Amino acid sequence: MKTVLITGCSSGYGLETARHFHAQGWNVVATMRTPREDILPYSERLRVLPLDVTDPRNVAAAIEAAGPIDALVNNAGIGQASVRADQRRNPIRFWEATPEQWSRFLSVNATAPIMMARAVVPHMLRARRGRVVTVTTSLGTMVRAGYLLYGASKAAAESATAILAADLTGTGVTANVLVPGGVTNTPLVGDDAGERSKMLQPEIMVPPLLWLVSDAAADVTARRFIAADWDTSLPPAQAAEKAGAPIAWLGIARMPIEPA
Repeated sequence: MKTVLITGCSSGYGLETARHFHAQGWNVVATMRTPREDILPYSERLRVLPLDVTDPRNVAAAIEAAGPIDALVNNAGIGQASVRADQRRNPIRFWEATPEQWSRFLSVNATAPIMMARAVVPHMLRARRGRVVTVTTSLGTMVRAGYLLYGASKAAAESATAILAADLTGTGVTANVLVPGGVTNTPLVGDDAGERSKMLQPEIMVPPLLWLVSDAAADVTARRFIAADWDTSLPPAQAAEKAGAPIAWLGIARMPIEPA
């Protein structure tokens, strides 16, 4: 039986995906900064671990407690509503962001996914198989006015995942990115973002994520998938073709000229 570790499971994408992986028969290790076991099914196949993803010692201890991991879902994140509740109407211009806020966003959104991958990948390399999926954000958000903290930190996570995929070429371990494709009804999004019933809902992430960790996606790596474009009426491979693209920024990247 395969084991998936999902970070940030106290709400939103993490909570929904943990529930669905468990329903699909996986062993689930659900991490939370402040554990809440009451929101997930009671089961021998589902463990809740306390985890501060920004603390390398905490990460190492959690991975040791979890045991061999077959799939890692880097979902934990921090949004700008944590800085300013009305940040969509009252944008956080880059000169207003403090050094402490910048460091915090980088730690959670950019550094933590790589530290998690460093901790789980050695087992995957020995097993010659494994999946790493990192949740980033829309490319437009990465360059949007007022989104230095969130957009730039998620852009760093995407770039890092592209390098991770390149480093893992030929190992049997894949690395991909998944994004919702729009404003989604999670606590990360502030109440000034609009009517929550009209937002994308967290469960939109489940179909592409379940496919990405399946045997059918064993050769799929260095790709980004937009959950809002995933057509569940299609066979998964066709849905993936429609919803997928090269991970940023492989579609436009030009490698630098180097001396012979």
